Amino acid sequence: MTPIYHTRILAIFLFLFVGSTTTLAQTEDETISVDASIVVVNASVLDASGKPVSGLGQKLFRIFEDGVEQKLELFSSDETPFAAVILLDTSGSMERRVSLARSAAIQFLDGLRADDFVAIYNFDSKVKLVQDFSNSRDIRDQVYDLKADGMTVMNDAVFKAAELLSKREEKRKAIVVLSDGADTMSGKSSEKALQAAIAAGCTIYTVDMSAINDNSVGRRQNQGVLKNFADKTGGTFIATPGGQAMREAFRSIVGEIGVQYTLAYSPTNTKKDGKWRAIEVRVGRPNLTIRTRKGYKAPKK
Repeated sequence: MTPIYHTRILAIFLFLFVGSTTTLAQTEDETISVDASIVVVNASVLDASGKPVSGLGQKLFRIFEDGVEQKLELFSSDETPFAAVILLDTSGSMERRVSLARSAAIQFLDGLRADDFVAIYNFDSKVKLVQDFSNSRDIRDQVYDLKADGMTVMNDAVFKAAELLSKREEKRKAIVVLSDGADTMSGKSSEKALQAAIAAGCTIYTVDMSAINDNSVGRRQNQGVLKNFADKTGGTFIATPGGQAMREAFRSIVGEIGVQYTLAYSPTNTKKDGKWRAIEVRVGRPNLTIRTRKGYKAPKK
């Protein structure tokens, strides 16, 4: 193996495990972008029943940027540990559904493996720490004291979670949002929060906690925001959960994060023009669904 190749592989692994090339905006006006010298993509591959598919080899994968095929420089199919942040909406609009959100968080923790780390935050008028990163399946008693009150800063909470995860060494990172999607007070826009998550390499899973019998236009708009977070990052939007459906949904999320495929490439388009670059991953096997982030924003000069 040549010294140049050694250097290239080392650079990729430094990106994966240190995350030093990921940058997040510090103010609303700054552009959030990824150092486009190496692009890392985590992809979930699901069968017709929605279950994660493991054991696929590199030769089956092809990756495209703006329709142009790229050369894979790294491929990993290992079931590696993940880091996640659970965001619990405790704003006034949640009313009686805080207990359901709490139950969902507990369900998520029940699926953790020994090396998975999860932090829990709640948000209303502010974003507040409930439980710092831990691999424990137990949840602090503080979570049982959470009450629905105040305004909603969901976008700020997603941005904060992305900022926290950008500093983690795990290759796979996720944000789980349990909310009715009604943001009323954030300083960040949903687009800024989404860009931050993409820059940090996070997959967002959103759970609609709004009332089942709410057929308002507002609810549909809020669901659209939650769906967009999930769709653009390769995650999943889960409709209002309850009972067995909720338990199965959270088992699925935990299982999916742990069985993702990690791909890395150096873009053939090296322009630093700040433009959006669309990413597409294809797998050479029929009847499979691939979920991954939709792209990234190139840096500016």
